[in-house]
Amino acid sequence: MSPITITPWHWIGFIVCVLFFLALDLGLFHRRARAVKFKEALAWSTVWIALSLLFAVALVRWRGREEAVEFVTGYVIEFSLSLDNIFVMALLFAYFRVPEEGRHRLLFWGILGALVMRGAMIALGVTLIQSFNWVLYVLGAFLVFTGGRMLWAGNEKVQPEKSFAIRLARRVFPAATNADGQHHAASQSGIDRFAPAPLLLVLALVEITDLVFALDSIPAVFAVTTKPFIVFTSNVFAILGLRSLYFVLVGAINYFRHLKTGLSVVLMFVGAKMLLDPHGHEPKWFQIEIPTGVSLLVVAGIFLISIALSVPAAQREKKINTNEHEHK
Repeated sequence: MSPITITPWHWIGFIVCVLFFLALDLGLFHRRARAVKFKEALAWSTVWIALSLLFAVALVRWRGREEAVEFVTGYVIEFSLSLDNIFVMALLFAYFRVPEEGRHRLLFWGILGALVMRGAMIALGVTLIQSFNWVLYVLGAFLVFTGGRMLWAGNEKVQPEKSFAIRLARRVFPAATNADGQHHAASQSGIDRFAPAPLLLVLALVEITDLVFALDSIPAVFAVTTKPFIVFTSNVFAILGLRSLYFVLVGAINYFRHLKTGLSVVLMFVGAKMLLDPHGHEPKWFQIEIPTGVSLLVVAGIFLISIALSVPAAQREKKINTNEHEHK
């Protein structure tokens, strides 16, 4: 059976399905703002992961095993890199004291904006790569540098109040540091001035945060494939699961202390893969093509090992803190 050619109708059909599920989520399941419970978030996370795997199975029939493996590898890379994004968003929500019932809607609009933004970035990236093949080597060097910088920085805590984006936003839009409603007006120096809702400010920061992470994650997927449909769909499925995953992991942030190290190694690995890959040309003496299946196993292995090392370390620290508290 010959592979099905990807046409504009496949793109339109996929985007329409995504918008339908998002509308169903907000319009039916979360019509009213409310706090999302752990079990509900876990169920939705399972649904999105299952849909991603079903899409991979469909790709085997439509486009062949190779592209299905590329999709899964890209999805795993995006999914793992998204975890760091979740922790930064959790810090932003805590800093601005965003109420539990407002976080789901905030994440919904943030993810909708992220889909548009990433689609534009992927289109630009594919155009550049098709026009200038050497861009892949530049992206590879960038990923190695970024991964090494993350590894060197270690597990430094993010301090939202020192963020350039927050300081700039506060200067342009005078807003309070809490978000206890969907509408808000601020008063400064005894004069009532219109100010955007803090939720709007947090939404802008969520979009900026995703843009920063996309600068790493999208080039990382290009290390696996440069096929636009595979890059886009793997990104979309990872982002769609990000919202429910936030509510699953937000209470367990301390159990992922070595995740940043693992993500650093993942970025350096995919960057090295891009630098070593001949990208369709005659390989030079130092170049080697790493199969996509091997890349999938390496990335998944790094991701799982970092989590496996994190959980015992967090449990040991919790036990030590409990003992110290009992002795006081």
